[in-house]
Amino acid sequence: MLAVLYGGGIRRLGRRSRVWPVRRSLAFGAGVVVLAGSALVPERSFVGHMAGHVLLGMMAPLLLALSRPVTLALQSVSRPARRRLLRVLHSGPARTLAHPVVGFGVFGATLVALYLSPLFPLSLRNPVVHAAVHLHFLAAGCLFLWPLVGADPLPRPAPYGARILAVLAAVPFHAFLGLALLSTQAPLAPAVYPSLSDQHAAAGLLWASGELMTLVTAAIILRLWMDADERHAARLDQQMLSRGYAG
Repeated sequence: MLAVLYGGGIRRLGRRSRVWPVRRSLAFGAGVVVLAGSALVPERSFVGHMAGHVLLGMMAPLLLALSRPVTLALQSVSRPARRRLLRVLHSGPARTLAHPVVGFGVFGATLVALYLSPLFPLSLRNPVVHAAVHLHFLAAGCLFLWPLVGADPLPRPAPYGARILAVLAAVPFHAFLGLALLSTQAPLAPAVYPSLSDQHAAAGLLWASGELMTLVTAAIILRLWMDADERHAARLDQQMLSRGYAG
C-alpha cells in the first residue's frame, strides 16, 4: 500500500514534467524492504526478536524519512488537497508530535516499558498485543527520527545543532537498557526465550545497533546542516550580486 501511494505520487509528478530525485525513491524502496524484513526475521530466539525491533524501530523510520513522503504528497496532490494537508501539518497536534522532546520521550519510554515490564512476555503470548507493539515501535521511531532528520517540511523545525544534541541524548537509553539486559540473572520470558546467553546477546545487539544508528543519524543531520548553510550562502551571494548590479 505504501509503495502504491508513493509510486502514484511520482507518476503524477511525471505527468507534470517534474522529476522526483532517484535517491529519495531508493531510500523509500530500502525502507519498505527493511519493513518487510522486520516481519520476516525469525523470532525463535531473543536475538532474532531484537533484530526485528531494531529494523522496525530504527532503520525503517530513518530510511522512510529520507524518502520525503510528505514533500512528495505536497508536490503531487491537487491544490485543495495540498491546502488540507498543510492545515494538518500546522495544526496544534501536529506541532506537538513533531517536537523533538515528544519523540525523544516516546522513543525512550517505549524501549524501557517493553523490556522492563510485564508487557514483554504478554506481547509474546498475545498476537494482538504483539502486533500493537510492532506498530507502536514503528510510530515511536518515526516520531523520534523524522523531526530530527527534518527532510520533510515540518511545523517549527528545530535548529540543526539541537537535533544533533537530541540524537546524542538518546545514547543513554540504549546503553541503560542494554546494560540492564546484560545484567539480568534470569530470562525475561522463560517460556519463549529460556536461554540467558541468548538474552545477553540480544542486549549486546540493541546496544551496538543503537550506537551505530546514533552515528549514522548524526552524520545525516550534519550533512543536511552543511547543505542548508551552502544554500543560505548562495542566496546571500545572489542578493549581493543583484544589489550590486542594481546599483
